[in-house]
Amino acid sequence: MTQTSRRGFGHAGILLFVAVCLVAANLRMTITAVGPLLDEIASDRGVTPATLGLLGSLPLITWGLVSPLAHGVSARLGMSRAVSWALVALAAGTVWRSVPGAEINLWAGTALIGVGLAIANALLPAVIKRDFSAHVPLMMGVYTALLGGTGAIGAGLAVPLSELPLTATATGAAEAGVASGLAGWQLSLLLMGAPIPIALLVWILATRARRSSPAPKSADSLSATTTANDNDYDHSNDHETPGDSNTVALVPLTTGPIVTPPGSAGRRIWGDPLAWQVSLYMGSQSAIFYSLAAWLAPFEISQGRTPIAAGLILMTFQIIGIAGSLALPFIARGPRRKRWLPAALPTLTLFAMLGIVLWPDAIIVWLTIGGLAGGGSLTMALTLMAMRARTSEHATALSGMAQSLGYLIAAIGPFAFGAVLGASGGWIAPFALIWGAAVAQISLGVSVGRPRFVLIDE
Repeated sequence: MTQTSRRGFGHAGILLFVAVCLVAANLRMTITAVGPLLDEIASDRGVTPATLGLLGSLPLITWGLVSPLAHGVSARLGMSRAVSWALVALAAGTVWRSVPGAEINLWAGTALIGVGLAIANALLPAVIKRDFSAHVPLMMGVYTALLGGTGAIGAGLAVPLSELPLTATATGAAEAGVASGLAGWQLSLLLMGAPIPIALLVWILATRARRSSPAPKSADSLSATTTANDNDYDHSNDHETPGDSNTVALVPLTTGPIVTPPGSAGRRIWGDPLAWQVSLYMGSQSAIFYSLAAWLAPFEISQGRTPIAAGLILMTFQIIGIAGSLALPFIARGPRRKRWLPAALPTLTLFAMLGIVLWPDAIIVWLTIGGLAGGGSLTMALTLMAMRARTSEHATALSGMAQSLGYLIAAIGPFAFGAVLGASGGWIAPFALIWGAAVAQISLGVSVGRPRFVLIDE
């Protein structure tokens, strides 16, 4: 157990819990708000919405390229400081993206957002593994519920915020049809970053409190080998406790501690077959989510709904996902359920995605089924990064790899969807990409559901 599980949720533990929640709350709004605004951005830039498919993929591409570096950054700076700098990058990218003027601001700012998201997303599952090891499924449920909830808020508020009164327009500029202030979509995207400074402040306070109140060492922790180079890495007791109903009680008993050469997990993880399966599982579910985040609202607009109504539909889909995220830790109790859930969840997703296109009038039914399954799938994908790792270092390495490959695969989703939409002129062909991703996730779910562990030979 780690310090929170040994001592319960004391002052430092509660503050750290709040900090994790606040960080999670800032990891989706900056990108889920883009989809409902695609038509407005395209109109402002003089291009078609399909052309902007790459805009939805860019943070994911950056995410995928940077995620493998998270393990090394964490080893050098410590997980806590690495997350702090990730939040700084996220805030800077959000501001840069909304700066009026050159086209590069939109694209470069979006890429910097991807850098911050990559580091934070790769490390938070390992933070949970380290500091809440007795409550991993529950914490992952809360974490992913916040991802979905705040992502839904961003999607729902994007269009209304873009319609707020803007800076007064100069007379000459008005005659020329050029606004002197931020465009509506720029203001909306800027406001999505408003909570980031609060999360950064609380995170810094929480991690300082954690360092200043070390937990007493237990007997078995003295025998474990750690890989830390600062006090942010305490792997001394990362083994789950068999029999605890709140833990991932799948770890077999061993005769001694796992000894891992410093930094070796980050290299060796790329040769582990199970790590590849977890990564591809992450990629398929992420491709589905981000394709919908970018294109569900435009699809609903094409069905005759207003932009605000379409944004609210996307928000509803993600809000329902919160229930799926929170329910999964309770549904997944017991080894038999853990075994079949990774495949069962994308099966429900496939059913809902077929329904959205083939029977669009029943949108509430499909939003409910797809939202519950989608929220549960994200929680499952992130939980697998902890469930299939024996230590927090292994979890960090697996998380970095899974999120790197996962988001590179996910980046293909919005871009390919837009490209196929532009080429076909209809919605069946692009949605077929989502159906194919769901089938792939089902197949992978059958495999990753088996109780195995990465780097077990170490």
